[in-house]
Formats: sequence, structure tokens, C-alpha cells
Amino acid sequence: MAKLISELLWPVDPAHALDEAALLRYAVANVPGFPGPAPTLALTQFAHGQSNPTYCIQASAPGGGTRRYVLRKKPPGAILQSAHAVEREYQVLKALGSHTDVPVPKVYCLCTDATVIGTPFYIMEYLEGIIYPDNTLPGVAPSKRRAIYFSTAKTLAAIHRVDVNAIGLQKYGRRDNYCKRQVERWEKQYLASTGEGKPARYQRMLDLARWLKENVPEEDSSAGAGTGLVHGDFRADNLVFHPTEDRVIGVIDWELSTLGNQMCDVAYSCLPYIIDATPTERTNYGGFQHTGIPDGIPQLEEYLSVYCSFSERPWPAANWKFYIAFSLFRGASIYAGVYHRWTMGNASGGERAKFAGRIANTMVDCACDFINREHVLQGQPSIAPWQEFGREQEGSISTKDQGKFVPNEKVMHLRKKLMKFMEDHIYPMEGEFYKLAQSTSRWTIHPEEETLEALAKKEGLWNLFIPLDSAARARKLLFEDGSLVSPGSSNDLLLGAGLTNLEYGYLCEIMGRSVWAPQIFNCGAPDTGNMEVLMRYGTKEQQKQWLVPLLEGKIRSGFAMTEPQVASSDATNIECSISRQGDFYVINGRKWWTSGAMDPRCKVLILMGKTDFSAPKHKQQSMILVDINTPGVQIKRPLLVFGFDDAPHGHAEIVFENVRVPATNILLGEGRGFEIAQGRLGPGRLHHCMRLIGAAERGMGLMVDRALSRTAFGKRIAQHGSFLSDLAKCRIELEQARLLVLEAADQLDRHGNKKARGILAMAKVAAPNMALKVLDMAMQVHGAAGVSSDTVLSHLWATARTLRIADGPDEVHLGTIAKLELQRARL
Repeated sequence: MAKLISELLWPVDPAHALDEAALLRYAVANVPGFPGPAPTLALTQFAHGQSNPTYCIQASAPGGGTRRYVLRKKPPGAILQSAHAVEREYQVLKALGSHTDVPVPKVYCLCTDATVIGTPFYIMEYLEGIIYPDNTLPGVAPSKRRAIYFSTAKTLAAIHRVDVNAIGLQKYGRRDNYCKRQVERWEKQYLASTGEGKPARYQRMLDLARWLKENVPEEDSSAGAGTGLVHGDFRADNLVFHPTEDRVIGVIDWELSTLGNQMCDVAYSCLPYIIDATPTERTNYGGFQHTGIPDGIPQLEEYLSVYCSFSERPWPAANWKFYIAFSLFRGASIYAGVYHRWTMGNASGGERAKFAGRIANTMVDCACDFINREHVLQGQPSIAPWQEFGREQEGSISTKDQGKFVPNEKVMHLRKKLMKFMEDHIYPMEGEFYKLAQSTSRWTIHPEEETLEALAKKEGLWNLFIPLDSAARARKLLFEDGSLVSPGSSNDLLLGAGLTNLEYGYLCEIMGRSVWAPQIFNCGAPDTGNMEVLMRYGTKEQQKQWLVPLLEGKIRSGFAMTEPQVASSDATNIECSISRQGDFYVINGRKWWTSGAMDPRCKVLILMGKTDFSAPKHKQQSMILVDINTPGVQIKRPLLVFGFDDAPHGHAEIVFENVRVPATNILLGEGRGFEIAQGRLGPGRLHHCMRLIGAAERGMGLMVDRALSRTAFGKRIAQHGSFLSDLAKCRIELEQARLLVLEAADQLDRHGNKKARGILAMAKVAAPNMALKVLDMAMQVHGAAGVSSDTVLSHLWATARTLRIADGPDEVHLGTIAKLELQRARL
């Protein structure tokens, strides 16, 4: 049965209790982005594993939501020398996470000071994925079983392909004579765990040790091919799989890792075919070759073929008998140690550990039987299953699985980088951003924001929103004399990554999971819409003065359209006047909900007003650029959105009193305001829909985490039928809305704003309404916490609710949809 990581948590064993106050002080001081200020800490323990005690740290801070971490430490009490080396675990995880594509959790800090919580420990990333504790994969579809096993083999091959010299692990262990040394080591460990005053020794174990010493393969004596990084305990339940995809997202439990003969890892991972080593009360421990291979799980030879293919290693038949026997021998020694610790009361595996002694002796018996067999491994399969697997996994998506909305390789690469950036930098900083936004310095910029923006540029995640056609016009103007940006230079990246609206949709969704993220990537409203206006309709001089600094992120902007005294959803109602006086325009009027105007970096506003009150209804309006520091521009107050002022971004009420701006600031010409608005409100406002999909996904994730971790009326919230029904409905509505938004983006790319206006209107109605339902459900599951500022849910909800008006009222969009429907009927 598959288990979510969160399902493996239980209350901390009293024997493994920690000084939580000391731990909290250490984590606040040493874990980057740890929630603050004055976070609360909840500690639970993982039931999984019998070696180093492992804990889940759940840290919460007002306004900053909740983050989870994993702590792994040496066990208390007397332990065997060289065992439980958490320092080595930290070292290898740090190297792999920083320099390779081997999936491992990110490590944050190592504490070797035993006075903090009693023993050395390290803190790493919490991965919410799936673990398969049962090698038979009960309840898993046959096709999925096959993919899981092949993904396991490929992951092991990735570990064995690592160049240890390149990542600083060349001194992590000796490569030569690995098996010889390991047999001696585990024999000593076994002898130290058994004997007088300890569990009884098993004579066949000593006999097995003797046989292994006498049959070490010749290849083991060298440090050449086939040697390198060894995990040491590579098995299914030390792998964290993606919650919905059949791929490994984290290899854990590196306690036994070293350098040496990598075929030992391979044989150990194949033990399910030989023996079921799960400690239970039963007496039959036969593996797949004894009980029959479950439907879908590949044959042993197929599994090995995948490994050999991806690792480029030869077929291991010649010495397979030794490697399997050694793996069983080592496993028996490990279980003997677990059982010994259980008798002393300090094993971390709970009640399962009491059966470890029995399984240790059974593994010895199995090994002795195995080495007496005549045939133990067939020849390597010639072709087929593993090659098909390889083709599908190496590409982003196999051809036969492609659908209409499958991101291409370029987008998948950017999406992966973006998600990692969010996990590493945005989510950890949310608490700090909220802290500043709720302080007396709320209208200032957090110093870390500039650092993150520079990093986003370096990672190629800057200005991703810019459509190809808009970038093309801006590039032509800006590159004409080469004074600003040069094609092919790093500055050329200011005009984005050359994405279509559809391609950007997959990335914009990720940004929408945090209210703070879009600005970091220079993809936040209203700047995106304003930059788009300048790219599409600005003159060269206007672009030089305002577009370039906006593209660089040096300044911010606002959009002034809505007016308090009229229904601004009908833009023909606006009353702000723009009067021509010689070489200037004079502006008089009152605007509100001018988003971005409170930002201290805001330097320019795009204002919509009337230049000719007597012209035809849709030719009266014009758009003009206004330097926010022009005399007569008076910011009256910041407006609140359900109590949120969205500092330092803000939404301002502004009075324009005889504001004189150069006539050259007019955009496209007098009476062209509606024309510009229609061009701006296609891609620009579809971005809101894309971000809402991300906000809903964030809500879904928080909702599920809460339901899995909270108990009400005798069982987890996730076990209540009403929750399951509501959760399923939320997922259905979210996926429906996502497809509608992607379809709108696709039509926008293929047909343009005018022809896509119907589907755009549908998306603008569907996305916020869906997000509100999902976020409301998430808040309900969180109870009182959901409506507080202790989570991001209330802020995400407030933003989503606002967009039912700010992105154009639902009623306007519904009118557009209905009119188009009637037109089709007449046709």
C-alpha cells in the first residue's frame, strides 16, 4: 500500500524526546528562511526506518504560514563505532543536491554540537511524496508497478554515474577492496550485537562470513570501472516518489553511503526477488521467485537490463551469487543490530523492530540456500521493455502520450527552474515579506527583494510574460541604433524568453502560488500590462524613457483608470479630462484603485481620460504617460482590499489637479484609448487567470496537508467522507478551469485578441470563481486558522475575489459570451 510521507508520522517516542525549545532556537538561527518571528514548533516522528531517529518539524509564524522540515539525528545511548554517521549523510546530500541531477532532499544545516538536543543532527527539506513500503505494490495498477520499478533502476544508475571527483567526494571512502572490507565490517558489527548478555549468535551467520571472505570477486580489488558512489541501503522504501507521477523525487537514508563496488547496491536493490525482508510476525519470508511475481512488476532480468542500460555497466551474471549472498549477509547484520537496540529500548522503528532478530536469521538461511543453487541469473534480455521505457523517460513526454496541452521541452525546463526557485527562495521568504508589510515600514522594499530579482535574471526567469510579437516591435525600435540593448547580449534577455501566451501560461500558474512571486520575476501587474502597452504602442522615445527601466526592474508603474464617482466597468463613463494646451496636456480628475502607485519605486502612470467629450462614444478616450512626480499629482490614501493594503505595492486613490505633461506623452494619439485597452487587456488580463490557477493549486496543497495532519472526531479530516467529496469536486473544477485558461491562451496565440474574446471572457469568469471555491474550502478545512493571517489563504482569497471586479465584472464578460452565442445562432 502506497503511503504519503505525512502518513508515516506519529507522536514522538518518549525515549526519543528532544529539547524543542533548544531546537527552535537553533533552527531560527541556522535554517535559511525559517518562519519567524516567534514561530511555534510542532514535532512528530517518522515511523518509517529503524536506524537514525527522524522527525518532522512543523514551524508556523503569524502571517507566514507553515513550513515543514525533516530532522535526522543519531540515536541516544551507546552506539557502535562508525554507525549512524549523520555527518556523512549531510556531506553526500549536500554534494549531490548542489552538483548533480540525482533527486535528493535539500539540506539546510548540520549541527555537530551534541549539547543542543543530545546528539548531532541535520535539518533537510520535507518532501511530500509517496513511499512504497511493500515491494509487491498492493493496490497499484500493473502498468504503474512496472514504471515504478524501472524508475527505481534508472535512479540507481544516476547515482552510479556520478563523478565523485567533480563534486568533491573523492575522499568519501576507499574504492578498492570494498567487499572484502565490508564483509569484515559487518561481521564485527554482528559480533558486537550478539553474544553474551545480548541476543544469541547464529552459527550459520559465521559460516556465511567465512564463505564470503573466500569468494570475493577479483574485480573488487581494483578501484576502476564499477566502483564509485555507493548508497549502501538502496531499496524501495528509501525512495520518495512524486505524488502523481511514477518518478523518484528523493533518495533518502544515506547513512551507509561510501565509495566502493557499486554492484553491491544493485544486488541489494534486487533482494525483493529473493526474500521479503519486511519485519513482521509471519514465518514465510519468500521473495518474488518463491511466491510469484505480482502482475506488472518486471522480471529480475528486465529490472537489471534497465539499470545496465542507463549505467552502461556489463551484465553481472558472473559474480551474481556472491553479490546477493553478501547483500543478505549485510542485511542480517543490520537487522541483528536493530534487534539488539530494541532489546535495549532505543531502536527507532517502533514495534516492528522486535521482529528484526527473526528476519536476520532468515536472511542468513536464504543466503546459504542461494549460494548452493546451480543457476541464479539468466542471460540479459535482448531488447524491448527497457528500451521503450528509456525512450519515454529521456524525452519530456512520449509521442504516444502527447495531448493538446503538453508543455514542450523548453517550457518544461523553465518550469522546473521556476519551481525550484519558488521552493528555494520565495516560499521561505514569505514570512519576512509579510513581516515588513505589516510593520510601520510597510511602504518600503525588503532588501532581499533586489537580491532575488538579480538571481531571477541570472537564472533566465526574468520578463517571461513578454509575447513574441510585442518583443519583436520593441526590439526593432530599441536595437535600431544599438545604444540601449544589443541582440544576443545579456541585455537582450530583457525582452523575455520568446514564449507564446500558451507557453507562458504554464509558468505564470507557478508564480500565482505566492502573492509575492510575480514581482520577483518582473511579471507582476500592472507592470506587465503597462510594459505591453509601451512595447505595442509606445514611441521610441517613450520606450527609452519608461520601457527600458521597467524591463530592467529599476522602476515600477501604475495604471489609472477607475474613478470613484462613476461605474468604471463601463469605460465610456470616465470623467477625468485630458486637455491640450500648446505643447502640453493638462489633466484633471480623481482616480482610485491605481494599483502599484504606493510603491516607492513607482515612477510612471498610464492614465486613461477623455481628450474630446464631444467625439463618438468610443473615440473620446485617450491614454497618456504621467510622471508620478509631476506637480499636481496627489496621492490621497492607500485603499484596503478586505483589510489588506498589499504594501508595499498598494492601491492608491489619486487626485490629478492641473497636472501638465508633455504632449509627446500621449500614447498612439488622441481618441485611441479603447484601441489600446483592447490590445492590453488580452494577454495582460489572461495572466490573472493563469495566476489564479496557481493560487488554487496552493490552496489544494495546503488543504490536503491540513486534512492529513489534523484529527477531528476520532479520525483524520482526510478520512471523513464529506471532505473526500469536496476535495474531489475542487480538483474537478480546478482542472476544468485550467483547460479553459490554456485554451484561451492558445486561441489568443493563433487568432488574436478579437477572435479569442469569447474564450477569454469565459476564462475570466471561470478562473476567479473556481479559485474562490477552492480557497474557501481550504479555509474551511483550516478552521479558525484559515480566516487568520497565519496562512496565505485569506490573502489569496481576497485577491481572487477582487479579480471578479478588477479583471472586469463577471456581468460584462457574461454579456460578451452571451452576445457571441446569439450571433452564432443567427448565423
